[in-house]
Amino acid sequence: MMESKNSVKPTIINILNQMSELLNDIDDNTVNHFINMIVNSRSIFLVGAGRSGLVAKAFAMRLMHLGFNVYVVGETITPAVKPGDLVIAVSGSGETKSTLIVAQTAKELGVKVVAITSFPESSLGKIADCVVKIKGRGLKKDMDYLSGQLRGTHEPLTPLGTLFELSSLVFFDAVITALMDLYRIEERDLRIKHTNLE
Repeated sequence: MMESKNSVKPTIINILNQMSELLNDIDDNTVNHFINMIVNSRSIFLVGAGRSGLVAKAFAMRLMHLGFNVYVVGETITPAVKPGDLVIAVSGSGETKSTLIVAQTAKELGVKVVAITSFPESSLGKIADCVVKIKGRGLKKDMDYLSGQLRGTHEPLTPLGTLFELSSLVFFDAVITALMDLYRIEERDLRIKHTNLE
């Protein structure tokens, strides 16, 4: 029987310290631009794969609670995009094929794209109208989440390998707080839109 060496708490502190450093590096002007794009959008579409996709869905839920017209790409109820809409693509590498295809398609249809990525110089970063750089994802040659999963050659999903997703989640929650302040929305207002089918 294996015994725990009680290394969880030091690891938690290490992750939190690293996240604090990463989040402190995010450019304030870029954040303001991102928030303005959200505010001025007709509808908002979130896309991401794997853990990045889960983070994107969590942000979509909070935007819905705030009253935004928001969808997750790939869901059955997601409508067509139109000019005036916004696509927010979450990909640490900026090379995730499924996410990149969605972003490229959005651009072809005249839709603005925001990239949340560790690599502004990536394929996703290059086509985005706004790039929020959140460090934390290492880069391997030809790295793509889905193909890596199928080949079994993806980055190990260790705690330090998921700093991008964790930091993105915290960043998105901070953006929600900023939007609440902007619209003078309180937590009780969000509860009105929270699901009651649970």
